[in-house]
Amino acid sequence: MTTTAVRVEDLKKDYVMGAEVVHAVRGITLEVPAGDYVAIMGPSGSGKSTFLNLLACLDRPSSGRYFLGEDDVARMDDDQLSEIRASRIGMVFQSYNLIQQLTVLENIEVPLMYRGNVKPEERRRCRELAQLVGLGDRLGHRPMQLSGGQQQRVAIARSLANNPYFVLADEATGNLDSATSDEILALFEQLNDTGKTIIMVTHEQDVAEHAKRIVRLRDGMLQSDEQRGSDRRQKQLSGLWAAPAPEGSGVGG
Repeated sequence: MTTTAVRVEDLKKDYVMGAEVVHAVRGITLEVPAGDYVAIMGPSGSGKSTFLNLLACLDRPSSGRYFLGEDDVARMDDDQLSEIRASRIGMVFQSYNLIQQLTVLENIEVPLMYRGNVKPEERRRCRELAQLVGLGDRLGHRPMQLSGGQQQRVAIARSLANNPYFVLADEATGNLDSATSDEILALFEQLNDTGKTIIMVTHEQDVAEHAKRIVRLRDGMLQSDEQRGSDRRQKQLSGLWAAPAPEGSGVGG
């Protein structure tokens, strides 16, 4: 049976700006099964940045529901949302957001550091993640010693350190040349083929076409939801990169 990684129901977000209320997200309903690969697109002002912040638990909706597995995170407080971000959502940013003073391995371990000391088995897994993204021989390097593509590979490995429910990529190829972008997109496909759920926000059609599904937003609403061909290989959810079964974690009840 297919499990659901993410589900939002009539999700809305309003901002009060002086005497005006801006309806940034106007009632989006969307379900992302575990193992899906979704590209979210939309023109400026479509609400995709606000929607990304809601999915990342960086902002709280004005109304509606947001289920991560079985937990309605829309109803969680700030401490609970911080725990969700640290343990169940992997983020990849356009600007990499690496810590310059840390090595490649230490940057990958950052999500684990927030929980305390990194255990030996966790460090081994982070080494395996570095190997997976092609940086097994760069563990002691610092970000300034890496190319842009290599830095983004570190960021992708970091996003997987906690084996999150899904990876949320925000214009992840925006700072890269076309050849390096293709390498990063191939890496996302490899991760998805092994069962990792990916939600990618992009304004580039050619980037979106790497996904299995393209969701378009306009004026804060869902405009279209296109299921692309099933020619890409689908592998069984298993092993190190398989998404955890999205059962209630106890966070937020």
